[in-house]
Amino acid sequence: MDEDPPWQPEPFKIKMIEKINLRPRERRKELIEKSGYNVFMLNSEDVFIDLLTDSGTSAMSDTQWAGMIETSQAYAGSPSYYSLEKAMKDIFGFKHFVPVHQGRAAENILFSTIVKEGSYVPNNMHFDTTEANVLRNKGNPVNLVVDEAYDTAKIAPFKGNMDVGKLEKFIREKTPAKIPLIMVTITNNSAGGQPVSMKNIRETSAVAKKYGVPFFIDACRFAENCYFIKQREEGYKNRSLKEIANEVFSYADGCTFSGKKEALTNIGGMLCTNDGELFRELKNLTITIEGFTTYGGLACRELEAMARGLYEVIDEEYQAYRHRQIEHFAALLRQGGVPIVEPPGGHAVFVDAKKFLSHIPAEQFPAQALTAQLYVESGVRAVEIGSSCFGKTDEKTGEFVPARMELMRLAIPRRTYTDNHLRYVAESLIRLYKKRQQIKGLRRVYASKLLPHFTAKFEQIG
Repeated sequence: MDEDPPWQPEPFKIKMIEKINLRPRERRKELIEKSGYNVFMLNSEDVFIDLLTDSGTSAMSDTQWAGMIETSQAYAGSPSYYSLEKAMKDIFGFKHFVPVHQGRAAENILFSTIVKEGSYVPNNMHFDTTEANVLRNKGNPVNLVVDEAYDTAKIAPFKGNMDVGKLEKFIREKTPAKIPLIMVTITNNSAGGQPVSMKNIRETSAVAKKYGVPFFIDACRFAENCYFIKQREEGYKNRSLKEIANEVFSYADGCTFSGKKEALTNIGGMLCTNDGELFRELKNLTITIEGFTTYGGLACRELEAMARGLYEVIDEEYQAYRHRQIEHFAALLRQGGVPIVEPPGGHAVFVDAKKFLSHIPAEQFPAQALTAQLYVESGVRAVEIGSSCFGKTDEKTGEFVPARMELMRLAIPRRTYTDNHLRYVAESLIRLYKKRQQIKGLRRVYASKLLPHFTAKFEQIG
């Protein structure tokens, strides 16, 4: 009688709503064909439940909105800049930072400054914009994640880890002079939102220091990763999320950060470093391409929203709700037989499209086909993380090389959808799974060189 219930509901109540519309099925078929079977080309008003991304789609709190109204707008020296600086130093602990308009801007500034032609950037797994920004600067992105990340059915606590043995071998082969930095992405989005352990971050940092290579963290989903550490790693059960974050970042020389994820804002980001000399270069480039360093290409109100959101995201009640919702959604899919990446990550549930559509070969983009058909079935927009996103064309043979994994990501915007919304998504996907043999493959008829999945166009085969 004196025990708490096994789980608690959302640690907030709904204060404002936005109407959403489910278009008729025939209209959805017309729209997906018109979009070239690419859900990025759909108008958001034609989407019923939007799980395309968790980036910039969070519902902000009343505290954040109040701060946005209260802060003053100034080209230089706005109070919101100093609010964000205080939050960054308190949670991240770096000596220097510049605000930017989003995470890919931080990547652009960092890589444009230190990545040289022919150099190599090892990462546990690059996500799309990180990889593109390395390539744009004529570097070579290299993924060195542990092998178990590629086994979607395997249950393991930290499938996002860097393979430290592979990393050290790679550094010795290429030499430290050709490696401007080492990165670890937390959580590991490309592997299904899998977390990285504190032990692995510490060991990766030690390798970086051993060879004199700067170590940066792609910190987009740092708080969710910290929650996984608290739940799964020995010695962290009684540590606060802020204390865990402090330790995570203490092993790094800097980080890139998209505030559109875990600052719970619709826009914004940061680029942080402990290196004063590097900071001067980053600061000068920021002024050139983003804006003065106390606004970083943003309205000052966005800086205040980030500063407040950073504290909200490390609230343990919030993280417990966030992870419970993801697990509940995953359980519904599991019960319906839908093959997903196990265990589910912190921001999304990833469907294994290779298993879901085993009759469609990789060169016919099964994850893209599944994403398009899910929209037709339900009005739900997910996103492909497979061969359209990460497939390559062999420069010597001209042959298309599919991605190693074919995933469809169902990214859950923070504080936005209820469990009933996700139940509808799960039931729609289970219904689609039962008639999966009817789904046809796709032929890609257009793709850009960098980030092809955003603007690609497809035709249905057969």
